Amino acid sequence: MEVIKKIFQDKFAKAAFIILLALYVIILLADFIAPYSNTYSNRDMSYAPPSKIYTIDENGNYSRPYTYNYIREYEPALMQTVFKQDRSHKYYLRLFPKGEGYKFLGLIPTHRHLFGTAEKGGQLYLLGTDINGRDVFSRLLFGGRISMTVGFLSLLVVFPIGLLYGGISGYFGGIVDTLMMRFAEAIMAIPSFYLLIILAAILPSGMTSVQRFALIVVILALIGWAGFARVVRGMVLSIKKEDFVQAEKTIGASNLRIILKHILPQTTSYVIIAMTLSVPSYILAESGLSFLGLGIQQPDASWGNMLKEAQEFTNILYRPWLLTPGLLIFIAVLSFNLLGDAIRDILDPKSRAGKGIR
Repeated sequence: MEVIKKIFQDKFAKAAFIILLALYVIILLADFIAPYSNTYSNRDMSYAPPSKIYTIDENGNYSRPYTYNYIREYEPALMQTVFKQDRSHKYYLRLFPKGEGYKFLGLIPTHRHLFGTAEKGGQLYLLGTDINGRDVFSRLLFGGRISMTVGFLSLLVVFPIGLLYGGISGYFGGIVDTLMMRFAEAIMAIPSFYLLIILAAILPSGMTSVQRFALIVVILALIGWAGFARVVRGMVLSIKKEDFVQAEKTIGASNLRIILKHILPQTTSYVIIAMTLSVPSYILAESGLSFLGLGIQQPDASWGNMLKEAQEFTNILYRPWLLTPGLLIFIAVLSFNLLGDAIRDILDPKSRAGKGIR
């Protein structure tokens, strides 16, 4: 609680914490907040622009929020398809309308969504649609579940391995330490991103996105533990000389007990800092793989494979709403870095002294 209190005293860290908390709450409630499901598609509305929401009617009076459906037409003069509003019928917006069925929090069956059109047949695309006529806003929420959780799932593998490996290496020292560190350095020498590309490229084409997601998590974890273990080993080398460790040896405590119960807990501050600062790299790695078509596959969404569609020049020029996933990746990574820096300043006295913080 003291750490959170100090975080809120730093305006940048406070903003980052609130943004990340909001992002995780939103993706947790994605089924409820999103107007459409992850599988919704309307091919007739391919690349439809964002829906316009009006609060003033044609007579200049204030009105309940409403929108018009789009009509897709071919414009001979422009030699391209254009979208025009069908102003023959208004679709009023309302809270908690009925929509596609889902299970709230994966448990409670319901058809209620946070917002939508009051009548059936109304179209509401807050951020437009993609090439397959899928609502970009809804897919951003569902894609965030993958992009924002891959880092934490990887950490569940990286940190136990790194802590134990580095703890054993530093505690025993000598030939054990030399051999273990040489192996860790060999792992660190592997160009991780290129390895990810190679491994992802040779995966069977029949794998589901869930299986690919799990494999990406494992791959990221297996190549990310070595650097963390090396730092832990350096900390253990100094901690094992402390009096309380020598006292435990004197009373006959086992080596494993000393490492797990007395040495590794002393690295807690660094572990928390490293976890916070490591998540952005995993988010970027997953997004990069999905952007290259080697990660999460369509029709499942992640911010990386959604951003892939925006790489075409015409889409950047005429359909800027497709760039929204890149903006969210930038905001999430920046927020994690700001929060990680703040936690490091709070938990690491040397870091604070180096910055002149009192």
